[in-house]
Amino acid sequence: MTLRHIVVGVDGSLTSVRALDRAAAEAVRHGGTLRVLYAVPDLDEAAPVLAYAVSRTGERCPGLSVETVAVEGGVVHALARASEDAVLTVVGNRGLGTVAGSALGSVSLRLAALTRGPLQVVRGDRPCDEGRPVVLGLAGDSDMRAAEYAFQEAERRGVNLRVLHSPTRRHTTPELPSLTGVRGSGPERTAVESRAEEAVARYALGHLHDQHPDIVVESDTVRTAPAPALLTSSREAAVVVVGAHRRTGVFGPRLGPVVHTLLHRSHCPVIVVPEG
Repeated sequence: MTLRHIVVGVDGSLTSVRALDRAAAEAVRHGGTLRVLYAVPDLDEAAPVLAYAVSRTGERCPGLSVETVAVEGGVVHALARASEDAVLTVVGNRGLGTVAGSALGSVSLRLAALTRGPLQVVRGDRPCDEGRPVVLGLAGDSDMRAAEYAFQEAERRGVNLRVLHSPTRRHTTPELPSLTGVRGSGPERTAVESRAEEAVARYALGHLHDQHPDIVVESDTVRTAPAPALLTSSREAAVVVVGAHRRTGVFGPRLGPVVHTLLHRSHCPVIVVPEG
């Protein structure tokens, strides 16, 4: 039987070392193996960095099986390909060929738009997150892959799951003023639609809770923009899990504003789960 594996991208930077440590812990948590990938212009440059990765992981996680892969070429597409058969891909929020400043997170943003499976971008500087809850950003029943992953993550960690549900905002066409003085039904219809979305989300979460009965779930509805609420929750979270609904743009797949904001400003690691 082939063990499930976690892929991590490294480049020898301090940020990638933190990603390596996080990926090793995830591999232990998943009961799988760790695959360390280094994409370089010249393969001869890879040996020292990969040897250090094996040595460090062996000291911190004795017994964990570690495989190293050196790839000649671009890191984004190398990691995107490696994500096809991985249960999780892990990267830092800096490094891997980016430069500081305006390019912060460019690799992680591009990966989040391309990876085939869940991607964890390591953010925050807490040395330990044991006991902290998993936070799920839920827009509706189209985020069920992210919801399922969040339940599994809370179960693996043995912690609570906090769900921040932000119902999709529907546009309501303005109604003409009534000649009889009777108020239009636009606001009422919007309220009914919002309650229906909440009911669908509760039903979907209830089904997942039945599959993971030991998880304590706290659910809140966010009436304002979801990104600020998720950023606030990330201060006390172990990880934030969100779904990625990719849209095709001029330069290829791109992410929505919530994922984009979290990858740049979250106080803890972010797990992006492709939807659809």
